[in-house]
Amino acid sequence: MIEAAILEWGGLLIRWAHIITGIAWIGASFYFMHLDAAIRATPDMPAESGGEAWEVHGGGFYQVRKFLVAPEFLPDHLIWHKWQAYTTWITGFFLLVWIYYLSADLYLIDPEVMAMSPWVAAGLGVAGLAAGWLVYDQLCKSGLGANDTHLSIACFVLVVAAAYGFQSVFSGRGALIHTGAFMATIMSANVFFVIIPNQKVVVADLIARRAPDPALGEQAKQRSAHNNYLTLPVLFLMLSGHYPLTFSTPYAFVIVALVLIAGALIRVYFNHRNAGKGELWWTWGVAALCLAAAAAISLSSTPLGRQALAIAPKIDGGVPVQTASAPDEIADIVAGRCSMCHARLTSYPRVGMPPNGILLDTPEAVARHARSIYLHSVLTTAMPPNNVSGMTLAERRQIAAWVEGRGKERAE
Repeated sequence: MIEAAILEWGGLLIRWAHIITGIAWIGASFYFMHLDAAIRATPDMPAESGGEAWEVHGGGFYQVRKFLVAPEFLPDHLIWHKWQAYTTWITGFFLLVWIYYLSADLYLIDPEVMAMSPWVAAGLGVAGLAAGWLVYDQLCKSGLGANDTHLSIACFVLVVAAAYGFQSVFSGRGALIHTGAFMATIMSANVFFVIIPNQKVVVADLIARRAPDPALGEQAKQRSAHNNYLTLPVLFLMLSGHYPLTFSTPYAFVIVALVLIAGALIRVYFNHRNAGKGELWWTWGVAALCLAAAAAISLSSTPLGRQALAIAPKIDGGVPVQTASAPDEIADIVAGRCSMCHARLTSYPRVGMPPNGILLDTPEAVARHARSIYLHSVLTTAMPPNNVSGMTLAERRQIAAWVEGRGKERAE
């Protein structure tokens, strides 16, 4: 019980810190992309030298200037935007270890995908993150780096391939969270290994009154742009673990591809709009189509999901029926497969409290949570996690027959 309480509170506090630092980093990233697009040339600073932007916020006016070439001097106090990125990655990695590696048998290892020990699973996860950065960095430094379009296509293929690779060894939930961590590692490493070091070289050249190499700024800007376009897909994947329809499909890597496209298009819209180049409304339409396709794939790629789609129009209003109490056979299935965690006294190691406070230890409680049970064990196989209690397909069909209101005789 003490171990479960420590895991619960530790996960909460680390997640809280991760969200706080993530907000700081993403906010700064969005702000500077907006600011960069809003910079306009002025009489004393032509376009080839830089420009300025005027802003109003909190009752005050701000004049922000950007120098594309060396300014005449540097102030004593220069603000470096780096710790937001570093602390976001550090807290995110701690959270990955805390939830997915310490409880690998529950969240990360799916024996039906690949049986392995928790240590092997953790090693594969960490190795995948490191390899992702090394391959991405070499792509940027290769001949592809001179062409933003070609490099973007190569990076897209890299991320989708990583998603497929993770899905081939981990549970669906573990695969998507590692794909998100894969991209987040690239983003943080861009700051640590490229953007900040390049800026430090430029600052050192300015202090020494040498002309900085413009290629350093161009390289840093390219990596910063990549971070900007990866942000929204990373956020989606970090949230995906709470929504089983995203990961309980053999085509999760396709969903990753669609989300990458949708997230990038949304950023294209805002980047063009902020630069005064017009509003590309079509990007929202294509992004919506990508997300709709992802949702359709997630529901139609499992046998019971397809069955539910076919039956839904025949149910009253397309809504599963509700009953005051679950039939004995349904309550017995849930008690045998789910109550080890969803009971007042849990029996599964490291689970000290019922997840989300949901109790499934009485027929009335099972009926009360029928919709959730239907989502997690029929439309998807997210529950039991990695099917640790061995729920059978026949049992899932029985639950489907009851919730869909087709009657006991149609479940037989």
